[in-house]
Amino acid sequence: MTNRDQIVEQALSLPPEDRAFVADALEQSLASGGFASPEIAEAWVEEIERRLAAYDRGEVRAIEGTGLAHIRKQLADRRAERTKA
Repeated sequence: MTNRDQIVEQALSLPPEDRAFVADALEQSLASGGFASPEIAEAWVEEIERRLAAYDRGEVRAIEGTGLAHIRKQLADRRAERTKA
């Protein structure tokens, strides 16, 4: 078993509150990794928090996530078509 597998195994054995803490710490460590700048990363954090707060207040509702798989397939199909041309 690799070191990272051991870490994941240990993290999954923690109580839910501790797993949430670890997940949040890891997410924060990646917050700007995929964005062009820390400012963009921060803007996304603010937007996510705004949307979560609206959901918590009941102002918006969640929808089924099955549509996301459909959208991803459409994108993959379009990319495949472009590479054929």
